[in-house]
Amino acid sequence: MKSTKDVGQALWRALVHTVPTVVGILLINFFLLQLAPGDAADVMAGESGSATAESLAALRSQFGLDQPWWVQLWAYLNHLLHLDLGYSPRYGAAVQTLIGQRLGTTLALMGLAMALALLLGITLGVVMASFQGRWLDRLLSAASQLFYSLPGFWVGLMLIVVFSVKLGWLPTGGAGTIGSDLRGLDALLDTLRYLTLPACSLALIYMAIYARLTRASMIDVARQDFVRTATAKGLAPLTVTLRHVLRNALLPITTMAGLHLGGMLGGAVVIETVFSLPGLGRLAYDAVMARDYNVLLGILLISSLLVIATNLLVDVLQAWLDPRIRNRT
Repeated sequence: MKSTKDVGQALWRALVHTVPTVVGILLINFFLLQLAPGDAADVMAGESGSATAESLAALRSQFGLDQPWWVQLWAYLNHLLHLDLGYSPRYGAAVQTLIGQRLGTTLALMGLAMALALLLGITLGVVMASFQGRWLDRLLSAASQLFYSLPGFWVGLMLIVVFSVKLGWLPTGGAGTIGSDLRGLDALLDTLRYLTLPACSLALIYMAIYARLTRASMIDVARQDFVRTATAKGLAPLTVTLRHVLRNALLPITTMAGLHLGGMLGGAVVIETVFSLPGLGRLAYDAVMARDYNVLLGILLISSLLVIATNLLVDVLQAWLDPRIRNRT
């Protein structure tokens, strides 16, 4: 009962801190985009091939782009208070509709990439810690350092060349088979085929980080007294490694996983562009090129909320798992 109360208090304090953070994010994003050159009217008039001063003025007036910044800021905040992210001049649709159409793809990509990074990274870290100082540890350490150094877009291109062009095992891009009417498990498997290469490209650098972090954390935990006590009791080495060492070594890894979500969102912009995935990253790239700042503000806000929510869940999870963290919060 006391544990539940402590977790609830930690959650409430985190929510209180979240409000000014969200307000700060809204203001910073708005003013940064106000400083950016050009607007949607410039791009739309240029694409029409008949840009005149009158047509530009008409477009800016139609979308409210000719108003002073404080008027635009008030209109933006007023829309947010009514749970409205605004209107996209480029796409001619509500911003929340555009984001809703793309959010699922990005979340699926990030979820699969994070699962791969954690599963493979922790597994490699356990092997490296178990063979500390031996040739296998050195080999895997060097491989993880190499993976950490490779840029995600280059990895994606190489994966396309090998597994799509040369071997023909996986598709080069897209989010699903065009024109298919798949349902249930078949639809899931089809989506996984299209997400495998993008997820591997996005997960590689984080897998290397988690492998090295798991190794270091396990080596540190293995030196503690309770591990020596478990070994002295005659427990099997595998039991000691998994139940005692690894379990206590996972705490810093959960912290880093929450912090890395923002990096994954940034990496999704490049990966979704390389693999032509219709996600938030690709939408953000198109919004930048079209100077569609309403869409970009909406994506930045949703991305920030996702990162905050993930870090909030990590804090609550750690407060529930570790009594020492509950006592400090």
